[in-house]
Parts: sequence; structure tokens; C-alpha cells
Amino acid sequence: MTTDKNSDRWFLRVSRWGLVCFVAFPLLWCACSGSKNEVVEGFDDVSEVPTLRTLGVETLISDSGITRYRIKAPEWLIYENAKEPYWFFPKGLYVEKFDSVFATEALIQGDTATYFKNQQLWRLDKNVRIENTKQEVFLTSQIFWDQRKREIYSDSFIHIETPDEVIEGYGFNSNEQMTRYRIRRTSGIFPIKRDTVAADSARTDSVKPKPVPAVRAKQMKKS
Repeated sequence: MTTDKNSDRWFLRVSRWGLVCFVAFPLLWCACSGSKNEVVEGFDDVSEVPTLRTLGVETLISDSGITRYRIKAPEWLIYENAKEPYWFFPKGLYVEKFDSVFATEALIQGDTATYFKNQQLWRLDKNVRIENTKQEVFLTSQIFWDQRKREIYSDSFIHIETPDEVIEGYGFNSNEQMTRYRIRRTSGIFPIKRDTVAADSARTDSVKPKPVPAVRAKQMKKS
């Protein structure tokens, strides 16, 4: 009698365990299968996944222990797992370059930017604008900024506005301050015509002041 009762209890336990497995196993399999597929699809290539994403960036970057750059960007993506690690600024980049006394030497901005970390090389694309302390403005579609060689260069069309003339051409090389540069193929130089005021004219208020580039304006404020 005791043996029959034990057999019945054993059978009930096995039956209950079998029922639980029968119900739970398909659900567990579906859940695991779904998670596995999602992970594989989402991280098929880790080099395409940013390791860090930062919004509303405003930071200072040092070079040899001295603060040299101020960077502002709406979005900053870092790809450390890429074959060649890089930073990407998909919504634009604004950079100020400082001299040894923290005065602004140049302003650089573009619609998008990429920084190749190992090469210390910047690439700015679309509506690139550069200003220097000589009241000169440079407009182009793409530039490269080599921090190791301390030079800026481009193979694209370049439009340069100086206080006295407009220069256009294709391809240029320059120092980081954009004060010494060479255009490889000049396509045109156009003197800027400035309105003169007659010597006997007393209407000095009719002469509009010449606009000052942002770099020069910052220097004037500091002085």
C-alpha cells in the first residue's frame, strides 16, 4: 500500500514537472530566440556602433600641456572600435585655435567634421568657413587640418576675402593660423571697390564701418 502511494506521488510530481516544461519551454525558447536575433542584428558590425555619444559639447583640448583649442558641437560620436578610431560630428563643428597667451588665432567651422584619432587629422565638409587675425575669410567645401604637421590644406575650390581683394582658386596649403598660405591654381583676383567720400563732404555718418571678422572682434574685446 505504501509503495502504491509513493508511486502515485512520484507520478504526480513528474506529471506536474512535465506540464510546466511543456508550457514554459516554448515561451522560453521564443524569448531567447527573439533576444538573440535582436542582438545579432543590432551589433553585427561593432565598428559601426559609437562607443560614446555626447550632446551639446563645449570643451577645451590641450596640446603639450597647453590649452590650444575650444570645440563646440551639437553632437559628438566616438568610434573607438573602428579599424581606424575616429570622432564624428554629424551636426557641425566650431573650433577656436588659441596661441600661447590664450588669444584666438583662428576660427574654423563646417557642417560636418571627422577627426581621425591616430593620424591627428581633421576633415571638415560642407560650408567650411575659416577666419584669421588679418581680417581674412576663407570659404570652401572641404579642408584637412593636420595637427602633426601643423598645416591646413584642401584640394577643393577656395574663396578668400581680404580687406583689399577677393581671391579664388583650387587647392591651397596654409599654416594653422591661416596667415601664410599658397593657392595652387588661382582662377581670379578681384580688387574690392570701396566708395570714397568727397573731401568737402561733411556727411561722415553716411560711411558705413567696414565689418570686422569674428576673430578680430574677439581680439579687440580682449584688448
